Amino acid sequence: MNIIFIVLGVCALFYVAYRTYGTFLAKKVYFLNNEAVTPAVEMEDGLDYVPTEPKFLLGQHFSAIAAAGPITGPIIAGIAYGWLPTLLWILIGSVFIGGVHDWGALIASVRNKARSITETVRTNVSRSAWILFNLFIFVTLVMIIVAFTDITTASFVNQVDIGNGEMVGGGAIATSSILYLCLPIIMGFLLKYTKLSLTWATIIFLPLVAVAIWVGKYIPINMPTVLGLAPQKVWNIIVLIYCFVAAIVPVWALLQPRGHLGGYFLYASVIVAAIGVLFGGFKVQYPAFTVPFSEGSKAWFPLFPMMFITVACGACSGFHSLVSSGTTSKQIKREGDTKIIGYGAMLMEGVVAVIALSTVMIVAKGDALLTKSPNFVYAVGIGHFMKLIGVSPAFGISFGLMAFTTFVYDTLDICTRLGRYIIQELTGWKGWFGRIFSTLIVGGTPAILMLINLTDAEGKPVSAWSVFWKTFGASNQLLAALALIGVTVWLLNTAKNKKAWLVTFIPACFMFLMSSWALVRMFVTYTFKDGAWIGLPAGPNVIIPVASVIYLVLALWMAWETYRAVVMHKGAKIEAAPAATD
Repeated sequence: MNIIFIVLGVCALFYVAYRTYGTFLAKKVYFLNNEAVTPAVEMEDGLDYVPTEPKFLLGQHFSAIAAAGPITGPIIAGIAYGWLPTLLWILIGSVFIGGVHDWGALIASVRNKARSITETVRTNVSRSAWILFNLFIFVTLVMIIVAFTDITTASFVNQVDIGNGEMVGGGAIATSSILYLCLPIIMGFLLKYTKLSLTWATIIFLPLVAVAIWVGKYIPINMPTVLGLAPQKVWNIIVLIYCFVAAIVPVWALLQPRGHLGGYFLYASVIVAAIGVLFGGFKVQYPAFTVPFSEGSKAWFPLFPMMFITVACGACSGFHSLVSSGTTSKQIKREGDTKIIGYGAMLMEGVVAVIALSTVMIVAKGDALLTKSPNFVYAVGIGHFMKLIGVSPAFGISFGLMAFTTFVYDTLDICTRLGRYIIQELTGWKGWFGRIFSTLIVGGTPAILMLINLTDAEGKPVSAWSVFWKTFGASNQLLAALALIGVTVWLLNTAKNKKAWLVTFIPACFMFLMSSWALVRMFVTYTFKDGAWIGLPAGPNVIIPVASVIYLVLALWMAWETYRAVVMHKGAKIEAAPAATD
């Protein structure tokens, strides 16, 4: 079967869902009102609160949420469980859970003076729940930084044979990545201190990005072992240093220009993939299910629950609630715009996830490529697609690897800065001391986790990303469940339709069940053998079961706080805290 039928079919279903279920949510659940004054209009300051037309805000919001998550998760899940269950979950999850989650967090924030989802929890649940929610978010951000950093630096030390003996990846990608990070710094200073317009800056610097990709293979940086640390661990530390700098410097100096250039990477990769899907004639080769149903329970477990936390951002992401209620809500011009921004962008991310999954579908089971990290699978697929427009395989794969790396930088930037905000808010640390010390904590914790040598439950060495992706996936989906719980209580307190809360409560229960089940399963995997308790593992492996317990305790504690707020206090609202400032 040609992948065009699958991808176009999913796009059509997403469009129908937007027109039907999206309209139902707008009219019967969120009751959008374009006459209401939004915080962006009421509190416009030209800095944070800026009324923005949806055609511009959509691109900004989409590039912020659609980073490496909807690429990595679907590829890992597709390889592990087959493309059909992964595809179905992307479709169902995006429409009925992920989109509802993103939109709910966004509109709740818009109607609460653009305060974050954590403030929605504080206002509608309790201060204790707010503290727990912040702690949960912080631990989740740490796991995101670990998983995404390690999976990115894998391309700095590993290579893939493109079939003619030519190797792509390794030091060449490391060089291109460093050159790419230098370009937005120069661009930012030129935009700040010269009369260079954004249009001309884009015209100048986008071709230079292509030059950076091309020149990388001629001056590769092959990292040696340093102070006994393997090359990839050295690169991990370097990337974390970048995260530290990005989190404390003004946004104009790095984040804004890098995000601007990175957005073009995202759009270019989607366009290239669309060309490949439409005109490449690629056939589905990978099996729909990796384990046939004839094998009974083996076909269903561990697909349930592990697939639902592995796909992660491709179907639902708690991280999106932080973006929706953190920056996007401060730029909503009319409540009606929240539909395309909150719901539409999540469906677009579902399309990105399906495109990522298609790079697995066109590969035969047993292909050596599938043993590589997900960024290589994605890059090779993009390379195949780019051949259709006359681009050499080497450049096409390098482009794919750089695109993936760029998406990761976008995620790491936001996660590190958000982590700093949380620590500063919980501790009250202000000024440069607060910024620097908080950022050191945010970056230092992942550094410790990535410097240790990890093994699987059987004691075999494994990469950090493969271990922490599962914990990230579970925590990210639990974060989505907790955000949905916060929106549910908000709907109970404010919605005109007395049954509106069911639209978010049912998805919250499902995500809570799958995520908690996955965490219990990970704990059991490391602490039981042949049905017998063997205790907590010694050494680095203790991280996974301990992290699983921490997540479960925080989640169950917050669920109890929510129960108290809804049942024991009948959903009584408490006074909101002042909006947080940087």
